[in-house]
Amino acid sequence: MNAMLDEVARHWVHLAPLLTEPVDEADYDAKVEALDELLDTVGDDEEHPLASLAARLGDVIEAYDEESRSMPEASGAEVLRYLMTEHGISQSELPEVGAQSVVSAILSGKRSLNWRQICGISDRFGVPTDAFKEHRM
Repeated sequence: MNAMLDEVARHWVHLAPLLTEPVDEADYDAKVEALDELLDTVGDDEEHPLASLAARLGDVIEAYDEESRSMPEASGAEVLRYLMTEHGISQSELPEVGAQSVVSAILSGKRSLNWRQICGISDRFGVPTDAFKEHRM
């Protein structure tokens, strides 16, 4: 066992910074960059010697995200409006939601998005349904 601990101790100075929570945005960015490089190396190979390091670093980054970079609260209409703006889409170009009048009613707050509409928007734009969390079932 001592030989293994000696080997760990030799490399710990390089490994430890990857396993600690980020202390600031620069540290966070460095960890994300390291994870990207790890994932390029590991790929989908769960048996790769660095796969568990990639998983652990991902957990460290995720914990920091949840604690320090939480998503602002937004209504379903605000999320929809944002997606429309980002993708240059008009109210009449959202068949996942319905006719232009339905989209207009949602954007004005007269109607709420239903689960079918949320799933359709989520699929189209590649966003999680949790983006519309006020409507989760």
